[in-house]
Parts: sequence; C-alpha cells; structure tokens
Amino acid sequence: MEKYAIDGTPKTPTIQFDLVKGVLEIKGRSIPENSIEFYKPLVDALDKYSSASKSVTDVNIQLEYFNTSSSKCILDVFKKLEAIQKSGSAVTINWHYEEDDEDMLEAGEDYQAIINVPFKMVMVNE
Repeated sequence: MEKYAIDGTPKTPTIQFDLVKGVLEIKGRSIPENSIEFYKPLVDALDKYSSASKSVTDVNIQLEYFNTSSSKCILDVFKKLEAIQKSGSAVTINWHYEEDDEDMLEAGEDYQAIINVPFKMVMVNE
C-alpha cells in the first residue's frame, strides 16, 4: 500500500496519505456516524507506515468542523504520529484554520499542548 485515500463527503473529511512521500492530508468536515470505524483504516495505515517511515513526515490538517467523537480519533492519529517521530522521522503537523475561526485555532492549540510533535498554525484566508 503506497497511498491511502478516502474521498470526502458532507460528513467525512477527505484523507490523502502518501506513504512513499510521507505526506498526510485531512481536509473537510468530520462528523461521521461512527468516528472510530471511519478513522481505523488511517490508524492502521499509520501503523504500517511507522515500520518504514520517511525521514520527514508532513501532516496537513484543514478541518472546517469536527465533532467530539472525531476529536478523540484525531488525537489517536496524532499519538501515532508522535510515536513515528520518536522512532526517528521528523514529523510536522500543519494545523490550518480560517482567519475568523477562533474555535479551530484553539482546537489546534489544545492538540499542540497534548502532543509532543511540532505544530505550525497556518492561517487560511478564504
């Protein structure tokens, strides 16, 4: 498996994970019926990637909105990334938020406080 991809829907984000390049992108809304089931394949892909991770792993998160159950799953994804960083890959999480979206900025800052991975807050002007 060189790439892992899920097309976004009105309730689920688009996920693109290029295991060859070491680039993960999550974009859109995350309010799936079953967050654990939705994110499990991504967590599994991260497990596979961790055994042969690239020297640099770039993560781009650009969510418009996510619900409480998604927030736990996103934290699980970040914990996998933290483990990948500890094993030697330079992981950077780019947390994109819209200029007027204080809630999304705060959510990124909350994750930044919990996870020991470099975060970059990236303001998006749309």
